[in-house]
Amino acid sequence: MELVRYLEELCALDGISGDEGAVRGYIIAKIDGKCEYTVDPLGSVIAYVKGRQPAKHRLLISAHMDEVGLIVTHICPDGCLRFGTVGGIDPRVLFGKRVFIGSEAVPGVIGGTAVHNLSDEERKKAPSVSGMTIDIGCASKEQAEKLVRPGDSVIFDSDLLRFGDGMIRSKAIDDRAGCAIMLKMIEDGTEYDTVFTFVVQEEVGLRGATAAAYTADPEFAIVLESTTAADIPSSSGEKRVCEVGKGAVVSFMDRHTIYDKELYRLAFEEAERLGIPCQTKSVIAGGNDAGAIHVTRGGVRTAAISLPCRYLHSPSCVIAERDLESSYQLACGLAERIQKL
Repeated sequence: MELVRYLEELCALDGISGDEGAVRGYIIAKIDGKCEYTVDPLGSVIAYVKGRQPAKHRLLISAHMDEVGLIVTHICPDGCLRFGTVGGIDPRVLFGKRVFIGSEAVPGVIGGTAVHNLSDEERKKAPSVSGMTIDIGCASKEQAEKLVRPGDSVIFDSDLLRFGDGMIRSKAIDDRAGCAIMLKMIEDGTEYDTVFTFVVQEEVGLRGATAAAYTADPEFAIVLESTTAADIPSSSGEKRVCEVGKGAVVSFMDRHTIYDKELYRLAFEEAERLGIPCQTKSVIAGGNDAGAIHVTRGGVRTAAISLPCRYLHSPSCVIAERDLESSYQLACGLAERIQKL
């Protein structure tokens, strides 16, 4: 199956941190019969893929299944819902957005104080999460309680759209893109024995990766992610961080990890050998599951390959299909280079 089709089907699924069941079920259906796998107590999928030849080194390739979202915290007397964020979400992307709540996908709209009721000072500030509610069309708490309850997951209503010059817009690209790449690698077959982990709860503290990496016990790891591209007109120079359309992003450092310097160099060498674009982040920011994986057990030599993504952690993440393809090629190439060290 083509890589972008995997991405489209994965992004159509709902799975905020702690509620990844639909994504996990899809992944298991795709890998069943192609490899051995287990599901750990937290819900991460650990897949053991037999390569065309045995591996010299224990290699782990990992991506997270969860997406950012919201969670219902309280039902108000007028039937509106209070909520909290699950993962890091800029409140500016929430106002007026359509959402689905709970297992029954109850539709709702995020709203707040009408603009004409805001003070001059309030109009100068971004709306806060505490000042917003979700309107599900109910007139009372009793009516709303028949549809939703505190603890229900809230998902953005956002379908995948292809637009412009090979661009893709969707919710949950972080990190269904990494999951799509791993599914494609498993489908195509690996040259060497490899462990793949599809992990939970990255967006709330790298929790799934912490447990799954301990179980996998790798010597080397490649983390597949999506990362912030700020290549918009208001940004220039290093503030653009990385740019959509200019290839996979290989990091040297973020707020959780200083990446293995030899693997960092090898990734760029492999990109040059493959004739594909590759870039690095120009700002030390963010983090991913490498932060947990590289310090598991006795330590793991770790690299991260990320997809440059505009408007990360929003209902409308934007990537270039060609970057998705080059990230896949680089992941395959680096995995083989590691076995020759």
